[in-house]
Amino acid sequence: MSDSRAVVLLSGGLDSATVLAIALAEGYECHCLSFDYGQRHNTELDFATRLARTMGATSHRIAGIDIGGFGGSALTDHALHVPTQGVQSGIPVTYVPARNTVFLSYALGLAEVLDAADIFIGVNAVDYSGYPDCRPEFIAAFEAMANLATKAGIEGRSLHIRTPLIDLPKEAIIRRGIELGVDYSQTVSCYQLDAEGRACGRCDSCRIRAAGFEAAGVPDPTRYLGG
Repeated sequence: MSDSRAVVLLSGGLDSATVLAIALAEGYECHCLSFDYGQRHNTELDFATRLARTMGATSHRIAGIDIGGFGGSALTDHALHVPTQGVQSGIPVTYVPARNTVFLSYALGLAEVLDAADIFIGVNAVDYSGYPDCRPEFIAAFEAMANLATKAGIEGRSLHIRTPLIDLPKEAIIRRGIELGVDYSQTVSCYQLDAEGRACGRCDSCRIRAAGFEAAGVPDPTRYLGG
């Protein structure tokens, strides 16, 4: 496997942009992978494409998969409402069943084709919405499975799932990204963006993002509806 080549999952959001900046700073040749999975809005893919280009990724692919066809999440099913009353405990209706498992499986396939030893993903187990597929236990289990289920792993060329943000509060992520030159005005985090890329300012993701900028002492560059 190539120690200088990596697959980076890129959603167009704050966390994934920071992860891309970290991977680039560590000297990786970065191959970005985004997904059109039936999400409520596709505007985030425009942001992901722009980030990959402007930040210096070697390549960027958008994979089409139909997780949204199953429903079961407010991010894919328009019959379900995105909560806007504040961050709640427990697993919220914005959880997309098996999303990170599917995303990492695609990234694993791409990594094998590219002969890349590392996959970067911006999961976070501190400031997040309680999703079970953002926890260290899940990442460790997936990495173990990846090394059992692939030609590379069986031949002793270990694959690694890299999660540089997993134990960082949002303000620390923002400070790290600013150190690396990330332009957060070119990222989006909202669960219900409009067609122009403006955020609602009320969903869990918007609230966590805004609180992170406030705690970091950094002006929030997000474009909000009505702003």
